[in-house]
Amino acid sequence: MFSRSILSALVLTSLVGCSNVYQSEQANTDMATDGEACVGTIMAVPDGLRPVQDAQLLAEASGEDGQGKLCEGRVFEAEKPITVYRVWNSDKDYTLYGRWWSLQKPEGPKAKYRKANGICPSWSALDVMSQCKLKVGAKIVIGPGQSAQCKDFTFEKSATNQVFINNDSRNNVLMVQDCTQGTAWPVQ
Repeated sequence: MFSRSILSALVLTSLVGCSNVYQSEQANTDMATDGEACVGTIMAVPDGLRPVQDAQLLAEASGEDGQGKLCEGRVFEAEKPITVYRVWNSDKDYTLYGRWWSLQKPEGPKAKYRKANGICPSWSALDVMSQCKLKVGAKIVIGPGQSAQCKDFTFEKSATNQVFINNDSRNNVLMVQDCTQGTAWPVQ
C-alpha cells in the first residue's frame, strides 16, 4: 500500500512536469537577494511563454532592498508574440521602450499603480500607456517587486508581478515590436 502511494505520487509528478503551463510558486518561501522574504507569488504565465534558464538576465532584473527591481523572478522565452503593456513618461519619448512592463493592462489611479509597482515619482510621470508584442525568442523575467527607495519615502516590497524586458533603445536593441505610440493614462 505504501509503495502504491509512492508510485502514484511519482506518476502524478511526472505528468505535472510534462505540462506546458508554468505554475506559480510561493514567493514568500523564497528569499530575496537581501535575505528577506519576498511578498506574493510568481504568477502563472500565458501560453506562449516557456521557462528557461538565464542567470545573467535574472540577476539584472533582481535587486537589493530599495532598488525597485524584482524581489525574485523566473525567466521565460516567448514562443509566440505576447501582448505586454507599459506606462511611461511622454516627456521622454525614448522611455516607450523601457525595461519594466506588465502582462495585464494597467489601471489607475496613478498613486495606486505607483505603489503596487514601486515606481518613484522622480523616475517617471506615468502619463502615457502603450502596448507592444514580445518578439518570438525574447527572454523576459517575471516576479514580484522589490522595495523602492524614493527621495522622501519607501515603497515596500509588492506582490504585484512585473515583467522585465531587456530593451536598450539607445543601441537599437528591442525585444518588442508592433508598439502603439501611446494614449493618455490613466483613462478617466
